[in-house]
Amino acid sequence: MADTGRLFRLKIISPDRIFYDGDVEMVELRTTEGEMGVLKGHIPLTAILVPGVLKIKGTADGDREAALHSGFVEVMQDHVTILAESCEWPEEIDLNRAKEAQIRAERRLKSGDAAINIARAELALRRSLIRIELAEKRI
Repeated sequence: MADTGRLFRLKIISPDRIFYDGDVEMVELRTTEGEMGVLKGHIPLTAILVPGVLKIKGTADGDREAALHSGFVEVMQDHVTILAESCEWPEEIDLNRAKEAQIRAERRLKSGDAAINIARAELALRRSLIRIELAEKRI
């Protein structure tokens, strides 16, 4: 059980649901500037998020991980709000579908077709790899 004096409120909102709303001890995420960890009392800031594994520590249910696919984070001293493009718990990930997405993205990148949006294909590949990493940890 986490020390309640060290807890802060974390709220993760995606377009289709409130993904998480609860007290946590720490959150680790990936921004355009690199990996970032947040504890209670962190200096206020906002940042752009990139696809990565979101680590939530010190929840009532223990530590959790989720696939976070881009968005924004607002950090205040006593709460953090994440506006996520999408976010998934490992048990929500379809491993076969993620592997198929990886194959499609790799095929697009290797094709050399000038009509392919490289940045979009690289983003799709990154998302699929994050999903695969989390889903395989659960197995």
